[in-house]
Amino acid sequence: MHHGKYGIKLASDAYVMNPLEAYYKNKQVLITGHTGFKGSWLCEWLLELGANVTGASLPPNTTPSLFEQLQLQKRVKHHIVDIRDSDEIITLIEDIEPDIVFHLAAQPLVRYSYDEPIETFSTNVLGTAHVLEGVRALKKRCEVVIVTTDKCYENTEQEEPYNENDRMGGHDPYSASKGATEIVVASYRRSFFCPSKFGKTHEVSVSSARAGNVIGGGDWASDRIVPDCIRMLNDNKQIKIRNAIATRPWQHVLEPLGGYLLLALRMSQAKTPAELHSVCTGFNFGPRPESTRSVKDLVEEVLTYWPGTWQDGTEKNALHEAHLLSLCIKKAHKELNWQPVWRFQEAVEYTVNWYKSVNDNTMTPTQLTRQQI
Repeated sequence: MHHGKYGIKLASDAYVMNPLEAYYKNKQVLITGHTGFKGSWLCEWLLELGANVTGASLPPNTTPSLFEQLQLQKRVKHHIVDIRDSDEIITLIEDIEPDIVFHLAAQPLVRYSYDEPIETFSTNVLGTAHVLEGVRALKKRCEVVIVTTDKCYENTEQEEPYNENDRMGGHDPYSASKGATEIVVASYRRSFFCPSKFGKTHEVSVSSARAGNVIGGGDWASDRIVPDCIRMLNDNKQIKIRNAIATRPWQHVLEPLGGYLLLALRMSQAKTPAELHSVCTGFNFGPRPESTRSVKDLVEEVLTYWPGTWQDGTEKNALHEAHLLSLCIKKAHKELNWQPVWRFQEAVEYTVNWYKSVNDNTMTPTQLTRQQI
């Protein structure tokens, strides 16, 4: 399936190529967390669109890392920064004067958050406040997309998908930190950035993006299901599944990234306070309902493309993780004209093929990543 060089498939079944390229070409774009898995894919896509990309992040925390596989340190302006250091991140934002900011830097793992709750809260909550302080000092137009997670919602194990008006919350420190982050973003937006009743508005537009569980080539994180499967398959070992019945909204990493790119574009196009209010808000970027599947379904789908076996390794006395989680994506469809492109099977197939092709040396990681974009 060919989607055109910069194509995002929209609800009308039209392929929209030029608006993204027209918007991002030659723009100064700051990505926090650019050395991570999602950040690296986003760097590659923005480079394709002709943007000038600056990254601020800690060094890659996996070996291998997609950031190094794509040789991004040579292709973007690369800054090692800890977003918990307010002076450092605020100074960087003042120096580069970005047109667009994608804030992805985070402590992203549920189980790690039980070991390091303070680090999780300081990175995810205070780190976001530091970025917002940086853009508040800008004297120019800037579109800001703060990336959180579907786990920002108070999880009641409900059957219905969560929508953007549901309560923020979180059982584990990671989920709670992301719910708190959303409250911080909403506070900054209302206090400093939103159009006021006097018709004056700050030049900064801020929205938040809540994505489901992303999969895709180049994820090497520990304690994440697809990288764990790939490592086991590579070593000809049986895959152990920790939580086989847990359901998650699985989607290829390109789906939410396409949503983030579109969200910044839509904020830039808003002409009136009403239009700004409709896009300067929280958005869910999840898969179609049929892609909300159990961990067992995901592993079995992986094994159709890379044969192997799995066993149920459900732990007794395991740390609490939500069992049931899915996202309502009607708002993104209505307000942004965004919807997922790939079905569950395609998302898994493209993911596994990326790892296999890198393994077989049939294509370079950059070629593969660009081809999938």
